[in-house]
Amino acid sequence: MEKERILDQNRAPIYEALQTFRQMRVVPFDVPGHKRGRGNPELTEFLGEQCVSIDVNSMKPLDNLCHPISVIRQAEELAADAFGAAHAFLMVGGTTSSVQTMVLSVCKRGDKIIMPRNVHRSVINALVLCGAIPVYVNPEVDHRLGISLGMKREQVAKAIRENPDAVAVLVNNPTYYGICSDLRSIVKMAHEAGMYCLADEAHGTHFYFGENMPVSAMDAGADMAAVSMHKSGGSLTQSSLLLTGPSIQEGHVRKIINLTQTTSGSYLLMSSLDISRRNLTLRGKQVFRQVVAMAEYAREEINAVGGYYAFGRELVNGDSIFDFDPTKLSVHTRDIGLAGIEVYDLLRDEYDIQIEFGDIGNILAYLSIGDRYQELERLVSALAEIRRRYQTDSSGLMNQEYIDPEVVTSPQEAFYADKESVPLEDSVGKVCSEFVMCYPPGIPILAPGERITKEILEYIQYAKAKGCSMTGPEDPDIEHINILTQEVG
Repeated sequence: MEKERILDQNRAPIYEALQTFRQMRVVPFDVPGHKRGRGNPELTEFLGEQCVSIDVNSMKPLDNLCHPISVIRQAEELAADAFGAAHAFLMVGGTTSSVQTMVLSVCKRGDKIIMPRNVHRSVINALVLCGAIPVYVNPEVDHRLGISLGMKREQVAKAIRENPDAVAVLVNNPTYYGICSDLRSIVKMAHEAGMYCLADEAHGTHFYFGENMPVSAMDAGADMAAVSMHKSGGSLTQSSLLLTGPSIQEGHVRKIINLTQTTSGSYLLMSSLDISRRNLTLRGKQVFRQVVAMAEYAREEINAVGGYYAFGRELVNGDSIFDFDPTKLSVHTRDIGLAGIEVYDLLRDEYDIQIEFGDIGNILAYLSIGDRYQELERLVSALAEIRRRYQTDSSGLMNQEYIDPEVVTSPQEAFYADKESVPLEDSVGKVCSEFVMCYPPGIPILAPGERITKEILEYIQYAKAKGCSMTGPEDPDIEHINILTQEVG
């Protein structure tokens, strides 16, 4: 009977415990110091008494995220059941924390891990922390769109053959643009070679609940998956789930999580994960059916405008684009003579429309459970007007988002090596010791240990000129960059 109660997907144990706690009128001689908001009236007025009254610390009735034994434990078991995982961990450090935990759980210093180079910076940050060595499968590029694609099966097979001592293969499922690799085949290849398969599913929460979606990591048999519930799943920003398969020891992963995750887990974030899991389990199929319908409608309308290309499942080729996420509304803008970031800026500054990101060739409007058709119609109208008002010659635009890096040394070795700061223009041929990226999407243009080439420098300068939000280097203006004083590796 107890097992049935725990796995009742109508329940939300953390939310229920907080509701009970709210009614108890407990006198707070503990942290946080705002004491249910009384000590910070401006914060209470801004966020509301309902919110600050449950911004509480771990206590017996509310369990402890570092070592859950009651309501948090029950919420994790419900999440594991909902996502088809052996175990699920509630994460309050974003999917960055989930991704880093995956890598740190299976890799130690000197271990090799096979991965595409178009990973989020959190993956390479994990290599800086643990000292593992990346074996990059450089993705193909769609030259019309300028975007990097998935990992081809033969590329992965070749990397596994040439690196039989690698411990894991990491896959994006999907990429920011909605591109999916053949995850089932990659999992099979990894397991046959005695390697783990890890999936960065920051943009794939809905794969677990929608119909006719690309395969999810747990369904494909992956060993671990980092799932960004706050993106398409509807939970609060910074909340995430880490899913594990039966081959992964729960206690070991918990130990890794506790190396870096806060000991003061936010109950606002945890309860949002609990409530959102319940919402997706009960209503996800219907909700994501509507999201897909909205995305398909928007693609048709945008493509009818002319000049733009809102791409979809017609790109699927069975290998480097094995599948496509139908909820992704990615739009290529180069043909109207504008970089994606320029369209992004125009939408925000002149039309009060905030999209997810714009890069040098594309924009991404992120559709999920809270969107409505009337907002999509506003977006389509704005894009049509931008084309009419601003269309220009496209011949001078850069057309490639991804440049293959030359890896000289490991991210950890480069990050901690002796370095010096030089003007950007003087760095060609040197080895970078820090990150340079446009954020979002947070895929490094340069990572520690990679050689700076003329082509990469031109890309950075072009992206800066077009208005991309550049992050990573110590120099906030990105006029200087840190390089190794002496090559290592």
